[in-house]
Amino acid sequence: MSTTDSRHTHHTVTAIVVSHDGTRWLGETLSALLGQTRPVDRVVAADNGSRDGSADLLARTLGPNAVLALPRSTGFGEAVAEVLKRLEPAGGREWIWLLHDDCAPAPDALSELLRAADADPRAGVLGPKLRDWLDRRLLLEVGVTVDRTGRRDTGLEPREFDQGQYDGVRDVLSVSTAGMLIRRDVWDEVGGLDPFLRIFRDDLDLCWRVRSAGYRVQNVTRAVAWHAEAAFRRRRRITVSGAHPRRLDRRNAIFVVLANLPAGPLLRALLRNTAGSALRALLFLLAKQPANALDEIVAIGSVLAHPGRLLRARRARAAGRARNHAAVKRLLTPPGAGYRRLVDRLQSYLAGGPVETAGRHHAVPARARESGEELLTDDAGATRRVLGNPGVLLFTALLAVTLVAERGLLGGTLLGGGALVPVTGGAQDLWRLYTEGHHQAGLGSDAWAPPYVAVLAALSGVLLGKTWLAVSVLLLGCVPLAGLSAYAATRSIVPGRWTRVWLASCYALLPVGTGAVAAGRLGTAVVFVLLPVHAALATVVLSGERRRARRAAWGLGLLLAVGTAFAPIVYPLTLLLGALAALAFPRRGVGVSVAVVFGVPVALLLPWLVQLAADPGRILLEAGLHRPELVDPALPAESLLLLSPGGPGMPPLWVTGGLIAACLAALLMRRDRMVVAIGWGVALFGVLVAVLAGRTSVTSPGGDAEAPAWPGVPLAFAALGMLVVGALTAGRIAEFRAAGGLRRLAALGVVAVAFSTPLLAAGLWVARGTPGPISGNARDAVPALVASASRNGERTLLLRSRADGLTFTVLSGRMPLIGEADIPSPEGPRDLVAVAAAGLVSGRGGDEARVLAAHGVRFVVVASPVGEEISRALDSQPALARMSLSRDLGVWRLTQPVGPPPAPEGDPWHARWLWVQALLVLVVAVLAAPGSRADGAADGVPQDAPDTEREPVAR
Repeated sequence: MSTTDSRHTHHTVTAIVVSHDGTRWLGETLSALLGQTRPVDRVVAADNGSRDGSADLLARTLGPNAVLALPRSTGFGEAVAEVLKRLEPAGGREWIWLLHDDCAPAPDALSELLRAADADPRAGVLGPKLRDWLDRRLLLEVGVTVDRTGRRDTGLEPREFDQGQYDGVRDVLSVSTAGMLIRRDVWDEVGGLDPFLRIFRDDLDLCWRVRSAGYRVQNVTRAVAWHAEAAFRRRRRITVSGAHPRRLDRRNAIFVVLANLPAGPLLRALLRNTAGSALRALLFLLAKQPANALDEIVAIGSVLAHPGRLLRARRARAAGRARNHAAVKRLLTPPGAGYRRLVDRLQSYLAGGPVETAGRHHAVPARARESGEELLTDDAGATRRVLGNPGVLLFTALLAVTLVAERGLLGGTLLGGGALVPVTGGAQDLWRLYTEGHHQAGLGSDAWAPPYVAVLAALSGVLLGKTWLAVSVLLLGCVPLAGLSAYAATRSIVPGRWTRVWLASCYALLPVGTGAVAAGRLGTAVVFVLLPVHAALATVVLSGERRRARRAAWGLGLLLAVGTAFAPIVYPLTLLLGALAALAFPRRGVGVSVAVVFGVPVALLLPWLVQLAADPGRILLEAGLHRPELVDPALPAESLLLLSPGGPGMPPLWVTGGLIAACLAALLMRRDRMVVAIGWGVALFGVLVAVLAGRTSVTSPGGDAEAPAWPGVPLAFAALGMLVVGALTAGRIAEFRAAGGLRRLAALGVVAVAFSTPLLAAGLWVARGTPGPISGNARDAVPALVASASRNGERTLLLRSRADGLTFTVLSGRMPLIGEADIPSPEGPRDLVAVAAAGLVSGRGGDEARVLAAHGVRFVVVASPVGEEISRALDSQPALARMSLSRDLGVWRLTQPVGPPPAPEGDPWHARWLWVQALLVLVVAVLAAPGSRADGAADGVPQDAPDTEREPVAR
C-alpha cells in the first residue's frame, strides 16, 4: 500500500488499561484517556487484584462490563492477553493502545500517534514521548535501546528537561508499554508480550521481535504522556514476583538480549554478560553496596541456571532474527558506551558534582538517533574531560612519582623488610590463619589472630588470591591512593578543585606516607588512605540530616573497624575527637549516630579487643613487626611539629615548612574562625598524642622487643587538621590576588610557599628513591637448608644480634605469614625459651637443649652478622651440631630427639564467633550501602506514601 493510500485507512483503536493498586494515579489516567481529541473506539480495563479501590474506580468510570478482574499475581502481558482473548477483532486496521494506570496521555496523544501511522505503513509499534509524572518538564524516554549487556540507554542526560530538542518521528529499538500503540495483526504475528517477562523489559522484548519481523518501531515526540514509573520506583508493592526490582530488571535484561541475538553475537554477549556481572558485583562490593552485588550475581545466575528456558525463547524468536539483525544492530548502544558512562560518572564524582545512581533514565551522554541513523558519542571530548579533571591528573601524577621513587622495590622476588614480614602465601593461607583456633606458628598460641588478616585475605581473594599484590597495592600504592582519597573525600568540605589538589598532594606526600613505605609499615599505610574518608563521613554524621547521617554512621563504623584492625590507636583517637564533636554540635540524633560509629568496631572486633585490653600498651602498635631500629628514640620536638615521625625514609625537616607556614597564615584570617580553631585543635591534639607515643616504650606481642611506638598515625591526624585549615584560606587568598598591589604579591607568596611542600617532597622522593629496610628481594628468614631438613612441624630458633643485645624468634619450619608476628605467644613457654637461648649463646652448659627440644625446636639459626663469640659458644654446646657457618648465616641442629609440638587445645566458641562476625559485617555493610534499600524507602518515605510527600507536583 502506498503512503498516499494509507492516509485513508480506517483505524480502530482499542485502549487497554491495566491497573494494580494505582488509585492515586488512575483517576487522572482515565480522565486523560476519555478526553482524547481523537476518541478511542473501545476501552477495556484489567484489574490485577487491587486492594485500594482501583477496580471500583474502573467500574464506575468505564462500566462493570468493561473491567476484567484478574488475580493479584498477574503480570502486565498476561493481563493484556486475557483481555484480547475476550475481544473480537474490530473492523479496519485495529490498533491496541496499552496504558498503565500511572500513565496519563496528553489530549492529542492518540491523534498524533495515528498521524504517524498514516505516514508510514511499515510502522508496527508507535510510542509517545514520556515525561515525569511529578516534574512535568523532565524527560523520561524518547525511545530506548540497550547495549549487549542489557544496560538500558535512553540517550538522555540525567534529569534532562524537554525543550523540543528531540522533536520528530524517529526509529528506535523500543518504546515503553506505557502509551504503546501497536497494530493488532503485528501483535498476533509476534505473539504479544512474553508471559515470562511479567514486569520490566517486556516492552523491549516485544519491540525487538517486531523489529525482527520487519516492522518499524517509532517514537512520536509530538505525542506526550506523563509516567510515574510507580513499580520501578517502588511507589507501590510489586506482587508479580518476589524479586527485588533491580534484580528482576537485570535478569530480564540479560534474558532479552540472549534470547534475541543471533548465534554469533549470542556467544560474545554471553561471555560479556558473565564476566561483566562478576566485575560489577566486585565493584559493588568495593563500593559498599552488597545488595546490588547480590542482585548482579543472582540475575546472571537465574538466567544461566535455566538453559532450557532460554533455548525455548530463542526457538520462538528464530523467524527473522538473523535476517533483520543488521537493522536492529544499528539501534543498539554503540560499543564502548558503557566505559564512557563509567568514566563520566567517575569524573563527576571526583569533580564534586552530583552522582546519578543507575536508574530508569540514566543514559550515556549521546545525542538522539535520527530516523535510525546512529549518532555516536564524542569519544575525544569525553577523553579530554576525564584527562583534564584535576582529580585524575593528581592521581596520575602521584602514581608516576610513586613508580619512579619505588623503582627499587618493583619487580622483585619477595617484598619484605622493616616492619613488613616478607609476603608469602595466598588468600587461602590467610583465611586459614584467621579462622584456626590454635596457631602452630612460633611456640603455638590459642590467641585470636589480628582481624586485619581477614581484611588482607578478602582483598587477596579479590586480586586472584595474590597476597603480595594486595600488600603492594596497600603499601606501595598508599601515596597515590591517599591523594585520591583526600581529593574525593574533601569535595563537600573544601571549596575549589585546585585547592583540593593542593590539599591532597600535600597530604599524600607527607613524611608519614613515604616513611610508611620505606619502613614497610602496612598498618600506617592503610590508615593513611582511610583517614580522609573518615573525616568526610564524620562531617555527614555531625550534619544532623538524620537519614544521611545514620547511613554515614554505619559506613564510618565499618571503616573505623578496618582502620582499628591495622592500627588500634585509631579508635581511641577517633573516640575522643568524636565525643568532643558531639558535645560541640548537639544536634538532634547526633548522639545515636555517634554511638553507632563507635559501637560497630567494638561489635566487629570484640574478642580481639578484649585480648588487646589485657595488654593496653599494644594499642600504640600497628600491623607488622615491632623493631626498635625503625623508631627514633630521641625524636626532637621540632620534628613532630613539622609532621616528621622519624625513622627511615624521612625527608629533611624543611620540606614541610611551607605547609606549616600556610596553615599558620590561616590564623590571620577573620573568616571561618570556628573551622580554623577546630582544625588547629585536631592538629595540636595529634601532635600531643605523637609526643606521648614516641616517649612510651611498648613490648611487641612476641615479647622479644621493647621500644617507643612510631608516631606516624597521630601525625596523620594532625596533618589532616592542618591541611583543612590551610585549604580554607584559599578563598581569602584569591581575594588578595584580585585586589592587586602588595596584597597580590602577598597572595602569590603564600601560594608559592604552600605549593613548595608537595613539589619538594615529590622531587626528593624521586631523587632519593625509597631508602629504608624494605626491599623487593627480601631474604628468606628460614634458610633453604633448614626448610628441606625440617619435618613434622619442627621449629627453628632464629637469633639476631642488636645493639641492645640478642633477640630471638621461633619459626615453625617455614616463612611466617603476615599476621603471625602479631599473635601473642604464651608467657610461660616464651620465658623458658628465652632463658634457654640466653644460655646457649653464653656458652654455659645446662638443660638449654632439653628445653628447646621439649618445645619442638630442632634448628638454631643465627642471622647476619654472625659474631665469632656466638659461633664459638654454639660450637661448644655438645647438644648442637653445626650444619653451616658463614658471616651471613649460621645453622646448628640439635642432636637429641625433639618432641612433637603441643597438641592444640582449641576454643569451642571460636568458630561460632566467626559466623557471628561474618553476619555482623554483612548487616553493617547493607545498612551503610547507598543502594541497599528499595528506592521508595530510601528517602525515608513508606512505599505506599503519596507522591506529594516526596516532592511538590509541578503541573
